[in-house]
Amino acid sequence: MKPELLAACVPTAADSGAMYAPKIHVLDAGKENWDVIRDIAHSGVQEEAFYVLDMGDIVRKHKEWKLKLPRVQPFYAVKCNDNRNVLEVLASLGASFDCASKAEIAKVLEMGVQTERIIFANPAKQVSHIRYAAAVDVRSMTFDSESELYKVKEYHPRARMVLRIRCDAKKVQCPLGIKFGAFPKDAPRLIALARQLDIDLVGISFHVGSGCDEPEVFRRCISIARDLFDLATDYGYTLNLVDLGGGYPGNRGSSIARIASVINDAIDEFFPDGCGVDIIAEPGRYYVASAFTLAARIHGRRQLTSDDDDDQVTSYMYYINDGVYGSFNCMLYDHATVTAELLEPRNGAVYPSSIWGPTCDGLDRIAANMPLPQLQVGDWMVFQDMGAYTLAAAGTFNGFPVPNVTAVAHQHTWLYLLDQMPMAAAHFTMAPPIASVAPPAEDVIDLPPSAKTCAMQMYANHASGMGSGSGSGSQGQGLPSSMSSASIVSLDTDPSDAVSTASSDAGNSALDDAFPYPDCVDFLADLLDATSVM
Repeated sequence: MKPELLAACVPTAADSGAMYAPKIHVLDAGKENWDVIRDIAHSGVQEEAFYVLDMGDIVRKHKEWKLKLPRVQPFYAVKCNDNRNVLEVLASLGASFDCASKAEIAKVLEMGVQTERIIFANPAKQVSHIRYAAAVDVRSMTFDSESELYKVKEYHPRARMVLRIRCDAKKVQCPLGIKFGAFPKDAPRLIALARQLDIDLVGISFHVGSGCDEPEVFRRCISIARDLFDLATDYGYTLNLVDLGGGYPGNRGSSIARIASVINDAIDEFFPDGCGVDIIAEPGRYYVASAFTLAARIHGRRQLTSDDDDDQVTSYMYYINDGVYGSFNCMLYDHATVTAELLEPRNGAVYPSSIWGPTCDGLDRIAANMPLPQLQVGDWMVFQDMGAYTLAAAGTFNGFPVPNVTAVAHQHTWLYLLDQMPMAAAHFTMAPPIASVAPPAEDVIDLPPSAKTCAMQMYANHASGMGSGSGSGSQGQGLPSSMSSASIVSLDTDPSDAVSTASSDAGNSALDDAFPYPDCVDFLADLLDATSVM
C-alpha cells in the first residue's frame, strides 16, 4: 500500500467534526461485508437497524455494463437510491443521471456533474421544476402529452425534448405503462404539435417496466423507435437519441446478459454504429440492489401455543426495528420479496414464524410463515439485496428512524477509485467501520426542575443516584408524620408556571423549597396518607 495514500486517509483532528460524513471505510485485508455487519452489531453501541454498502459491488456492476452494453451510456435513475456515496462513485466512473425532480437535479449538480449528463426523465413535470431546469440549463427532458409541450414552450423553450412511448413488458416487477408513455398511434399528433410550437424534438424513449424478465420486449420497443425516427423526418426532424429506459435486474445471482444480447442485436440492426444516434438507458436497481445489506435487531418475541396445551409452542412472532414504513416499503411499492438470514446461525427445531416491523400498524408485517429456529431478543437478522427502492422511500412513521448506511470498500476498490476523478483521498477513511456508529442516546432525560413532573423527577432522581440515603436524600428514608394543607396548597399553582421558560434559577429554587421530597415516591405516599383523613 502506498504510504502517502494511507496517510491521506487517516483521520486527523480536522476531520473530527465530520465523523458522520458519508466517508467510505477502507477495509483491512481479508475483511468481508458480513464481518463488518458482525462488528457493528456486536459493538455494544448499536441497537438501531443499519446498512452496509459495498462500493466494490457498484464498481463491478459498472464494469459489467460497459463490457456487455458498450454502445449504451447509463443514466443512473436517482429515484432508485439517492445515497450520496452511490452518486459520487457513479459520477466518478463516468455514468450520467436520470432525474425526476428539481431536488434530484440539484443533488447531482452539487457534485459538479455537467448538465449534459442529466436527463429530466419525468414526463409530467411541475412548472416550478421546469423553470428550475431552465435556470440551471438542464435541457434534455421527456414528455408524453400535449400539455407538457405547452408548458415547455412557455417556461423552457430551449429544452431538448424526448418523446416517451408506451411499450410494456408482460413479465415485469413494476409496470409503468399504466401511468406514462404515449401510445405509438398518438405519436404523429405529438410530433406535429412539437413542430408547430417550434420545439426541439431530439429523440424517442420508452420504459418496459422496472425489473423486466422479458428480454425480447426490448427488440420490439427499439423497432418502434426506428419507425418513429422515420416518421419524424416527415415533420422536418432529424432525431439523434434513443433512451432504452430501465428494467435491468440487479439482485445477487442475476445477469443482464440476455437483455444485453437482445439490445445489442436490435440497435445494430435498427441504429447501426456510426449512424449519428446516441443510445442511452436508465438503470436503477441494476446498480444498487445487491450493494446494500440491511441488518435489523429483534427487540420483541411472542410465542403462540396450542389451544389444547399451553406448553406446546406452535409458532413465534418476532418484532424487528425496521419495517414496511421504513426499508421494507419495497414490499408494498416495488413488489419485492425479501429473505431473512440470521447473523449468527442457530441449531435446533424450527417453528413457523412471522416477522413484524416496529410500528403499531398491523400492516407492518415482513414475513408471514417463515421456518426459523427459536430466536432471542437481541439477535440480528440480515437481509441482502436491499438497495433498490428501499431507503429512497423510507419514512419515520411512529418516530422510528431510517437506518444509517456505512459504506465500505476493499483496498483494490479504494485504489481503483482514487484514479477516478473527482474521487479523492478525502472521500475515504482508514478508520474501522465501527467508528462511524453513533453512540446510543443517554437514557436519562435531563429537564429543568421547573419542567419536571413528579414522575419525571422520580425517574431522574433514580437514574442519577439521588434518593439513595446519603446527603439530602436521607430525608426519603422515613415518611413525615404529618402533612399540612398549606404545603399542598403551595404546590397547587398555575400549570403554565411549571413550564415557563422565563423562570429564573431563583424561581426554580423556590419550587424546590416547596417540594422538600428527594424522591417522589415519598411525596405520593404522604399525599395519599393526607387525603385519607381530609
